[in-house]
Amino acid sequence: MSVRSEKTIVDIAEELKLSVSTVSRALNDHPNISAKTKDRVKKMARKLGYRPNAMAAGLRNNKSKTIGLIVPRISMFYPAAISTIIQNKLMEYGYNLIICQSNDSLEQEIALANTLYSARVDGLAVSATLYTTDFSHFDIFKQQNIPIVFFDRVPNKDYNVKVIKGDDFLGGLLATEHLVEQGCKDIVHISGPLTCNLYKERLAGYKEGLQRHKRPYNKSRVFFHELTRENAWATAEKIFSQKPIPDGIFATNDTTAITLLEYCRKNGIKVPEDCKIVGYSNDPRTEIVTPAITSVDQYPTTMGERVVAALMDLIQAKHPPAYRHSQEIVPIQLVTRESSAGASKKKK
Repeated sequence: MSVRSEKTIVDIAEELKLSVSTVSRALNDHPNISAKTKDRVKKMARKLGYRPNAMAAGLRNNKSKTIGLIVPRISMFYPAAISTIIQNKLMEYGYNLIICQSNDSLEQEIALANTLYSARVDGLAVSATLYTTDFSHFDIFKQQNIPIVFFDRVPNKDYNVKVIKGDDFLGGLLATEHLVEQGCKDIVHISGPLTCNLYKERLAGYKEGLQRHKRPYNKSRVFFHELTRENAWATAEKIFSQKPIPDGIFATNDTTAITLLEYCRKNGIKVPEDCKIVGYSNDPRTEIVTPAITSVDQYPTTMGERVVAALMDLIQAKHPPAYRHSQEIVPIQLVTRESSAGASKKKK
């Protein structure tokens, strides 16, 4: 079995009887090379199946023109939407994107960080796992002055990096106050693990909403687990197996809210008459289920654009990045729909 040999610019030069330096300049559109020569060189490159060695070029100019992205799960609406925006915006700057998913595994996140560092990425954007509390596996990027931006799921202030996050406290507050204003007196809260900043802040907003309306905080009405469909269904069975059932539920993601709606439909619990439901993220599915689900819009387009802007600012800076805690907040909005008996409007 013959081994296919990779064609190089030397092969192109030999075919066209040109110098290697002329071929190199032609392939890189050097202004001193005529249009006719460029055209000849590029046609021959295509004919021979020549592929430029981006890694070698990166070694020469110390730039890979590639950004690394680590997200928890690409199957989830919010990180998927952000990833699309980041890739599209980076292309406008001439950068490619390597998208990696940690599957909410700290071990995988550590391995991916090492892989992207070895791939010589020019910058890194990260939304951490649910369980990442020690971020030291990203230290190598800081030590080598490689720009790094955390978004959505972010470190605390002790880890000095650029942070872009949603206003999760306000989101939790608006969701809870909305249910109170709709007449709910017994509001259950379904949260993710408190090792993650999102759920700490949404829980704090829930507590604040209850306090503002002089409603007691009841630990037995708060549930913590990974926000999967399976876990949401098991929690729904716990919630509705005891009387009285709650008249309101604030779920901190839309997968959970949709699962609750399905459970209620199958068990004769009317939404919103018997129980009102609010989710989080404004997943497109919340608009097409019946009744449509009230949710908190996190504006993934804005988040993705700000992540790219922050990376480009750091990459294009004349001096190495100053690693200190810097935070941007992306606004949120409560989008009220039929699941909480609200009007179809947005409340800031």
